[in-house]
Amino acid sequence: NNQRLEFLGDRVLGLVVADMLFEKFPDAPEGEIAPRFNALVDARTCSEIGIEMQLEDLVRADSALKMRSRGSGGNYLADAVEALIAAVYVDGGIEAARRFVLRYWEPRSHTVITKPLNPKSDLQEWIAKTSDIRPEYVIEKREGPDHQPVFTVSLQVRGFAPISGTGGSRRVAEEAAASAFLVREGVWATTSAQKSEGARPSSEGSAA
Repeated sequence: NNQRLEFLGDRVLGLVVADMLFEKFPDAPEGEIAPRFNALVDARTCSEIGIEMQLEDLVRADSALKMRSRGSGGNYLADAVEALIAAVYVDGGIEAARRFVLRYWEPRSHTVITKPLNPKSDLQEWIAKTSDIRPEYVIEKREGPDHQPVFTVSLQVRGFAPISGTGGSRRVAEEAAASAFLVREGVWATTSAQKSEGARPSSEGSAA
């Protein structure tokens, strides 16, 4: 069981990639860097790199697990890559880990394609990986004049604390709540880069 190494490797990967992007794109705003970061460290990219490393035949995983994983983006390979990064870090320190990560991730830093941000769809896809629960969006209040309303929407997902978002329309408020949820649960890496324009999380109902 490599879960401890996977945990450490995920953090080392995130640090090295974040530092790489910070240095590589000195004039880029956070809103440009964050989606690129998320695309570089996600499971699909890690799995692709695992294939490039030819790890598939080296990883000890039963055939059923491999078949399930292929259908969901090859996550066992992503886990193996993270564990390998951690092993390099433990054995050789951060500079060794940095060299290892840059060898495979740096070439992708310019060409990675980041999909348009869609917090509600991302939330539904994330939930669907483990259950058939559907998120519920409930309007808590509508304030302001008719020409400039402010909606507050509560996002409720069974098993999680509710969280709210506000915006100039119901759609924007729902997206703000979904964005805040994804950041709080660690699905998205940052807050401001992920929020839709004009959307912002509300402090109400956002207990972890």
